[in-house]
Amino acid sequence: MDLPNFNYAGGPMAHHLTPTELADQLQMKRQEVIGKCVEMGVPIFHGRIDRTLFETSLRSLSPRREPRRASTDRL
Repeated sequence: MDLPNFNYAGGPMAHHLTPTELADQLQMKRQEVIGKCVEMGVPIFHGRIDRTLFETSLRSLSPRREPRRASTDRL
């Protein structure tokens, strides 16, 4: 049975980092990263976090900003 080869260029590749490495890359504190994982339900498996899952979850957690509209109603 052949397994898919995901090691080719451009293929899906997981980036599992320690909380410290992830915190350094995202300019966060280590405890902040761990707290967000717990809050968002992102697993820490064998001391490593999937960076893509963490970033995607973090983006969906942050409030979406509505673009400001110029007020056209004048009283």
